[in-house]
Amino acid sequence: MIFWRSAMEIKDSCSVILTAYHSYTPSTIHLVDEGNEPPRHSPCRKEQYQGKGLRGRMSSRRTRPPTSPSPPERPAARDSQDSMEDYWSEVKNIEEDGQRGHEDLLERGSMDEVELEEAWLQEAGLSTLVSGALGEGPAEALLSTLTRSQAAMVKKRVDNYTLTMRKRNKQPTRHVRDVFSTPDTSPVDPIPSVSSKSPNGHMPSRCIHRTSSRGRPACPSFSQSTECRVSECPPCSPPQDTSDSLSFEVPYSEDITAHRRGRHGDCKDCQRIRGDDPDLPTFQLPRPKLGLTRIQDLSCEDMKKIGYISLIELTTFYDGLGIELKRNRAARSKARESGIFGVPLTTLLDNDQKKFPGSKVPLVFRKLLSKLEQTGLQAEGILRVPGSASRVKHLRQELEQKFYEDRFDWEQVRHNDAAGLLKMFIRELPYPLLTLQHAPAFAAAQNISSPRHQIQALHLLIMLLPEPNRDTLKALLEFLRKVVAYEEKNRMGLWNVSMIVAPNLFTYRGKNAKQEEMQGAAGAAHLVRLLIIHQDLLWTVPCFLISHVRKLNEAGASKKPPSSEKTKRKLLLMRRKNSEREKTERSELTDLRQGVIRVHAPLHAKISMAIQLDNETKAKDVMARFDYENGRGTRSTSRRPRQYLFEVGGNIGERNLDPETHLLDVYHVNPHCEWVLKPTTT
Repeated sequence: MIFWRSAMEIKDSCSVILTAYHSYTPSTIHLVDEGNEPPRHSPCRKEQYQGKGLRGRMSSRRTRPPTSPSPPERPAARDSQDSMEDYWSEVKNIEEDGQRGHEDLLERGSMDEVELEEAWLQEAGLSTLVSGALGEGPAEALLSTLTRSQAAMVKKRVDNYTLTMRKRNKQPTRHVRDVFSTPDTSPVDPIPSVSSKSPNGHMPSRCIHRTSSRGRPACPSFSQSTECRVSECPPCSPPQDTSDSLSFEVPYSEDITAHRRGRHGDCKDCQRIRGDDPDLPTFQLPRPKLGLTRIQDLSCEDMKKIGYISLIELTTFYDGLGIELKRNRAARSKARESGIFGVPLTTLLDNDQKKFPGSKVPLVFRKLLSKLEQTGLQAEGILRVPGSASRVKHLRQELEQKFYEDRFDWEQVRHNDAAGLLKMFIRELPYPLLTLQHAPAFAAAQNISSPRHQIQALHLLIMLLPEPNRDTLKALLEFLRKVVAYEEKNRMGLWNVSMIVAPNLFTYRGKNAKQEEMQGAAGAAHLVRLLIIHQDLLWTVPCFLISHVRKLNEAGASKKPPSSEKTKRKLLLMRRKNSEREKTERSELTDLRQGVIRVHAPLHAKISMAIQLDNETKAKDVMARFDYENGRGTRSTSRRPRQYLFEVGGNIGERNLDPETHLLDVYHVNPHCEWVLKPTTT
């Protein structure tokens, strides 16, 4: 009654009755980093945006001044995932510029079942399974190296292709029984798949599990020795058993048994959901005895095979999580062949390499990043505060006209202008930086509840990106990491940077684009955050993929028959040369015992050296010995580029060895390789 009398008294005094109270104190809002001031928005702000709609929300904010808040109102650490203001501000800026990009590429991008399976088999290097020429290409060798679950996924794809062709009343050139000889009558657990309702691949954000406890049947043609084929990599040293360490030895698809069996509580990864724990886990790079291998350490041919295996592994991995991997058609449209903006990355690199051979990232992109690093890393609101629209438009026109003539004046470019040009360059690429065909896979990764599985999905997706896209993305992420490192100066934390970059990397198209962007905004920003934090891990090739490439090369060498008389003559000539070289080497190495290698160093004064390996011999020891023998540090040798030890031939194309690599383990895995000391090409 006391409350009622108080309310009546307030009502009688013509005051407003307080009917509810919502606490906005810092204790009720979960921050990644503690600040001196609570966020300016309630935790339910995202739901308010979703209910109001993007345009309605934009119009409601037009009365606010567009300028950035003063420093006291914007603490340096404001990385709350509940506040998406920077994301929607960036969306508004993009819409005002009228540059959302690629609208015409996806309107006709849906694929029917036959096209979908054909495209998948083509990218996985298995197109000959449906073309009838199995003896050609890497398909036969690749099939012989698959794990049990990977083989089952390939069989599922070929089965689906066959059934779809039958529905069309067309007989496929090659029947699935010709590929998988023994009929498989075992029941298969139904997987509750999540279909992509749009070209963006948007899916409900929940972790999906199988509901049956029965094991997945093995594909009979690949049942032999698949149990021991999971990994042949030596154990990592020292062994790490923490919850935040990733294993590179076992395929990721083999590491989700708890998901496949539907035991939600048994899966450690599912116990860490992003909504319950805002702090990101830190995944440590393992230290395998075979050494870490970065993407640039492998030859182009080996990286191409990595792409084949990664697609099969990613599809199997998503299938284990209950996610149906959709694809967009790689649309062919007329793109500019000259200029800067709206030009494909491959065309830009072709033009750049005429002046600067070996360029891997477009020169204009490098220049913009360099300008921002020189003038903007400590500037408050870098990337967030937009430059003048008229200035950016004028600078863009000048870049188009003067950049390749070396007449463009970079002194006139301010840091916020450079940031606007950088984001405009990314948005206006005719083919997205994350690629059109893999956009649904990136979208699906946003909705995986486990941070570990998200990292694993991103890891495989990075392996799948074309080389120009992957190198350009890495250059961008390295710059963003530098921006975050200066957070105290520029007041741009990791979450702020991620929110600004996400709308430029992840574009939503189609009829339901607005609604999907509302639902996927936080997930897209979270993915960018993972890319920034874990870029070193993501650009490291997993040990199990390299092991798979070794098996693939061995199988290809043993099964590749001569296809013509000309090829036969070449093979005979190569064998003759190899036999002569072996005789020479035999005469030189008659005194060498098991575990002794000969390292060749063409650029050193002492071009060859025999080295006895033991369990502790590392690549850096061989490099140091050659430097000592050749007087490294003197004036004549200090000008030489640094040289690294390479593993060449045998069951690998070429691999630049990590200085911490244990050479005896490499010797056991690849006994027929050559050891060469030389500079890197990058």
